[in-house]
Parts: sequence; C-alpha cells; structure tokens
Amino acid sequence: MEEIVSDAKPAGPSRRQAARLSAVQALYQWQEGQDAPAEIVEQFLKVRTGEAGEGGMRRDADKPLFKDVVEGTASRRDELEALVSASLAEDWTWARVDRLVRAILLAGAYELAHRPDVPLRVVINEYVEIAHAFYDKGEPSFINSVLDRVARQARSSDRK
Repeated sequence: MEEIVSDAKPAGPSRRQAARLSAVQALYQWQEGQDAPAEIVEQFLKVRTGEAGEGGMRRDADKPLFKDVVEGTASRRDELEALVSASLAEDWTWARVDRLVRAILLAGAYELAHRPDVPLRVVINEYVEIAHAFYDKGEPSFINSVLDRVARQARSSDRK
C-alpha cells in the first residue's frame, strides 16, 4: 500500500487566532492587577511560550499582533470600557460582566476601534470563537451581540 504524505499544516488555530487567544489570556491576567501589561507580554513571549500554548502562547503565534492587542487594549482601557458599556443592553452594567468575557470584549473592541486593517467580521468571528473555547452556553452569543454593536459605533463607515 502506498503511503500518502501531506505537506498540509496541522488543523488548529491560525497564527493570528493563537495570538488573539493568548492576548485574551494575558488581558485576563492583567485584570487581576498583579503585573503591568508590558511585564505580562514579556512573560508570554519569553517564559510562557510552548508548543500547545499551555499556560501561555504557541511558538508560532503572531507575536506582533499579540503585543499590539494587549498593550493597545491596556493603554486605552477607559475608552474601550466606555465603548463596550454603551453597547450593553440596558439591564447590564460593566461590573456585572464576567472577567473573562470582559477580556474578550475589550480585545475585540480594541481591534474594531483601532485596527481598521482587519475586517470587522473577522474580528467579531475570531472573538466569538475564543468565547466558544471557554463557554458553551450564552456567552458566545452575548459577545457576538455586544461586538456587533461596538462595530456599529467604531466603524460606522465600514459596515460590510
């Protein structure tokens, strides 16, 4: 029997998806208030890089994107929290939102508001997929809805 050899890359998240997942993990850690964003980025890049991303990020993750999302989100925290808070349903407050969901929403809001090079549907889909990695109930739908509203505010001229 002839052996078939494939040069295809293994299934799994892309380099950018891996960077976004790691950025959400880093932002979650940052919300605990123990380390500055630059220190957390350094931890992920130098100490916590592994093959499977266990406790850190994959070696082949898009490191410039990771750094941009973490540091950009942290430096614009107040602006992004206001943007997301304005996109919550009337009966929701920022304080009511789970910390991991906050990290996902902040990262997504950062990319929607400050990364016009990335199509808005890509941003929303990527962060909804990250939510699916952690939640199997209503959180992914909640994140989709909120990020869609954020996109309307942040990219009113880019609705596609």
